[in-house]
Amino acid sequence: MRDVVINLLATAIAAAAGWTSQYIVRYRRILRKRSFFGVSPGAQVMLFVAKHFSSQRPQSVHRNDVATLVELATTIRESGGLPALVTSEDGHREAGRVTEYCVGGPSANPRTAAHLRIALPGVRFTPAEPDSLLPFSVGDRAFRRRPGAEQFALLARVRPSASAAPVFILAGQTALDNLGAARYLMANWRGLRKTYGNRNFCLVLGLREPSTFGADHVHLVADVSVPAFTAIAGAPEPDHEHRDEPDTAVAALDPSHHD
Repeated sequence: MRDVVINLLATAIAAAAGWTSQYIVRYRRILRKRSFFGVSPGAQVMLFVAKHFSSQRPQSVHRNDVATLVELATTIRESGGLPALVTSEDGHREAGRVTEYCVGGPSANPRTAAHLRIALPGVRFTPAEPDSLLPFSVGDRAFRRRPGAEQFALLARVRPSASAAPVFILAGQTALDNLGAARYLMANWRGLRKTYGNRNFCLVLGLREPSTFGADHVHLVADVSVPAFTAIAGAPEPDHEHRDEPDTAVAALDPSHHD
């Protein structure tokens, strides 16, 4: 009888130790995730979304940007935060107090345009025009899309100071590219955290064959952190019109994306 009791106690202790170990691992993981994404339990996180390019309604949002918001909001909620949507018509909010996610290029999202002017002086977007290639440049390197074959997005995290809340910018050449940037961010945040910690970064991402694969085949094209955060000598101030990217989605989107 004594041996049975001892075995039961040993089993219970082992089970409790295993559960505690798993709990600590999960808790540390969520802490790392909160730190990277700038989420505090119960704190509001602002999602600034671009206006739909071709819609006449001032608060219309492209369906691919809606999918992007879902990706971001899911991660924020899983981290204990409270996602709050802000449209381009209601973007007059203070910066640095709460974490922000800006979805869409500067022609469509005034909030993105402001952050680019202030924090990323080495980035230049061409104002959106129907049927244009919507190029953008970082430093002396230009990125021009080949519609349906190769398209690009800018993914940046800007933290004005060590104590300020971060700003994430997902600025694609089209709304589909915004979604690709979000999926890349969700799938690769651990690697980005190991590489950059709490430092600012700016990446150019590419979508391969988006006319066939949608936003699923996303790869890193270049780390442009140095030129993006460096002012271009003699460059004129960007002149961004507040319009959205054209609709280029031609394929159904798979919500899952893995490394």
